[in-house]
Amino acid sequence: MPGYHPGMRFQAVLFDCDGVLVDSEPITNGVLRDLLEERGWALSQDECARIFIGHTVREMRGLIEAHTGKPFSEVWLQDFYARRNAALEERLVIMQGAPQAVMAARAHTGDCIACASGADRFKVEMQLRKVGLLEHFEGRIFSGHETPRSKPAPDVYLAAMAHLGVDPAQCLVIEDTAPGATAGVAAGATVWGLCPHGDGRAFEGLPVQRLIRHMGELAELL
Repeated sequence: MPGYHPGMRFQAVLFDCDGVLVDSEPITNGVLRDLLEERGWALSQDECARIFIGHTVREMRGLIEAHTGKPFSEVWLQDFYARRNAALEERLVIMQGAPQAVMAARAHTGDCIACASGADRFKVEMQLRKVGLLEHFEGRIFSGHETPRSKPAPDVYLAAMAHLGVDPAQCLVIEDTAPGATAGVAAGATVWGLCPHGDGRAFEGLPVQRLIRHMGELAELL
């Protein structure tokens, strides 16, 4: 298969969080859809996911204002965060195979792993804590909210690579969205795309070197 052969080794494995380690996206997307409908923009779950997954809500403010006819305010954004966090605390579950994938990545790289997410740090750490993965990533969590640019820019992955002291060309990035995959490629890494519910069309036109259907498959490959 292109970009991979048995026995190939990576210096580091960098994981996205939402949709890769935790099954958060349907929950977050549902809360966002409900809040947008309250402001006059009615979307189906699928439509909301297609527009927003892979992007921060803040970076979509122009689109939200255009469709709701209401100003995008910090108060509204904080209400979204609060309702999102409450829903995640109540319903979040781990992605199938993620514990095995993380342990395999630690063994493969000599414990050189990180979580590099476009989400805010509070959300990433809260989610990893809830599903029992935080101990694997403490001190190696990177948020796109803390870099000059978030995904699809490569900044959050470059920050993780610099912290780990690894060559980007020797890094494997695991992503589930086109903006995330674009960020990994732009950072110089090998990117594998996780597509548990689809056929990989989200990655069309991107040099994603392998598609995997579940995180347990990643564990087997590493």
